[in-house]
Amino acid sequence: MTKPYAEVIGDPISHSKSPIIHNFWAEALGLDVEYRAVHVAPEGLAAYFAERKADPDWRGCNVTVPHKVEALAHVEDRGDVRTTIGAINTVIRAEDGALVGTNTDAAGFYAPLSGLDPAGQPVTVIGAGGAARAILFALSRMGVGPVTLFNRNVLKGAALLSSFGLKGQALPIGAAVPPSALVVNATSLGMTGQPPLTLDLSALPEEAVVYDIVYAPLETDLLAAARARDLDTIDGLEMLIGQAAVAFELFFGAEPPRDRDEELRGLLLG
Repeated sequence: MTKPYAEVIGDPISHSKSPIIHNFWAEALGLDVEYRAVHVAPEGLAAYFAERKADPDWRGCNVTVPHKVEALAHVEDRGDVRTTIGAINTVIRAEDGALVGTNTDAAGFYAPLSGLDPAGQPVTVIGAGGAARAILFALSRMGVGPVTLFNRNVLKGAALLSSFGLKGQALPIGAAVPPSALVVNATSLGMTGQPPLTLDLSALPEEAVVYDIVYAPLETDLLAAARARDLDTIDGLEMLIGQAAVAFELFFGAEPPRDRDEELRGLLLG
């Protein structure tokens, strides 16, 4: 007998901690559902969605690198994510059976910043991929500025800032980090198996916050450099759990037990 299930897809995918999170919540709530990781290469994306659409037990999937932009071509965009964020990280099966793309990254990114007020403050963001799009969208709603965007392709970075109505500048990765209230790594640089991310944080003021969305390893070189300066830091598990909580409710129709976050973090770090 089959049961409702959801998945996370990506290339690679073995590093994903999403199954631990969703299955922890499902067990805590006594739900008879399953969540798993599936490796999907770029050339297999269309076939994946076609197969899952035909399976009534499939409730949806989370989408990770490198599919956050390309997946939009294979699902319906009822919330106009294409023109707002331009990338999706979640696909759900609607009541009429359609596959609908959405984005929970922006909410997940914002959650640990909710106690701060970065409005009008200078911010530095590294990256211009799918995660960066959601982060820039959230920052534009928070009224930050100016924004310095580091990216290998400076022209792409400048265009991205403009598309979100953010004032600032685009610089190549490796340029000096300007004084900023918030620095966000929105790339996979520094992740296990990826090139390192080395930034000079000496220009940051004492009250600056450094936020790295990488969670494998949890203590990245960037966060270690920030802590060496006694700066406040936010690690990748914060955004990962935050975006997963929104997706879990969309998949399974139940609110996850966020009062057990510390227990969950211990499990993820074990």
